[in-house]
Amino acid sequence: MAKLLVSACLAGVPCRYDGAAKTAPDLVALVESGEAVPFCAEVAGGLDTPRRPAEIVAGDGEAVLDGRARVVDDHGTDVTERFIAGARLAFVTAQEHGIGEAVLMARSPSCGCGEIYDGTFTGGRRAGLGVTAALLRRNGVSVRSADQPPDSPA
Repeated sequence: MAKLLVSACLAGVPCRYDGAAKTAPDLVALVESGEAVPFCAEVAGGLDTPRRPAEIVAGDGEAVLDGRARVVDDHGTDVTERFIAGARLAFVTAQEHGIGEAVLMARSPSCGCGEIYDGTFTGGRRAGLGVTAALLRRNGVSVRSADQPPDSPA
């Protein structure tokens, strides 16, 4: 049975905003062995690949879930509801597979764990969680970025 939910881009799926993958060979091996399930919350939420880059404005994923922040792309289009929809589907997938841990893409507005881009589209960063990471954590799923060791604080 699968033990991890992993960002699909880390599993080699070309689903990032730029149409690329950010393949992590160790995670690909876990998916191939059936120990991990790949999932892209942004695509599941209805966004295309490729797509405009998006960032969380005025907060983090927790604030988005609470209605205090929005996710917008670099042209100003509000994509908040798609990010929330994808996060919900990620949690449903974790529940269906009995998964309690997720390894996610660093700094992503969906998957960032501990650090996300700051909403200015300048490469600046701030502390916080992406929308999917926040929703998973709120529901008891442990989250970390692929560049964080297991059991590290996110």
